[in-house]
Amino acid sequence: AAIAIAIKVSSPGKVLFKQSRVSVGSDEFKIYKFRTMRQDEPEGTPRWTTKNDPRITPIGRFLRSTSLDELPQLFNVLRGEMSLVGPRPERPALIEHFRDDRRGYMLRQHVKAGMTGWAQVHGLRGDTCLRKRLQYDLFYIRHWSVWLDVRILFMTILRGFVHRNAY
Repeated sequence: AAIAIAIKVSSPGKVLFKQSRVSVGSDEFKIYKFRTMRQDEPEGTPRWTTKNDPRITPIGRFLRSTSLDELPQLFNVLRGEMSLVGPRPERPALIEHFRDDRRGYMLRQHVKAGMTGWAQVHGLRGDTCLRKRLQYDLFYIRHWSVWLDVRILFMTILRGFVHRNAY
């Protein structure tokens, strides 16, 4: 509730941000996040947020740096659209771009997308190397186990919420 009030008071617009993402079986769903930008990104070429992105509000910068903007994704988990652990879901337009450019990229669509993942706990978030992120996602898929999920959740608590690449 405190986050929602801070967003509403600090800038005009909705509290929650919805965006199309893709998960297991290439199924699209709407991901929920707390809104961190002054306005929704206009239609056009999708892009990742950059370190000093001028669209981010002051409250949004704090929410992103602490990953608190992602708390509403628990609704996606409860609805069965996401898992707590797995490769991060991506936007459909970016998947169309990556499917041909990155060998093995579509293997990510064989597992449910997650709130946190092997790549994220190793600092590969935001505008970081896609090739390296894909390597970590494929490692997770090949070596999946309950214990690996538990390890990732534990690592998320220790070092996954606040990271220099969370912007």
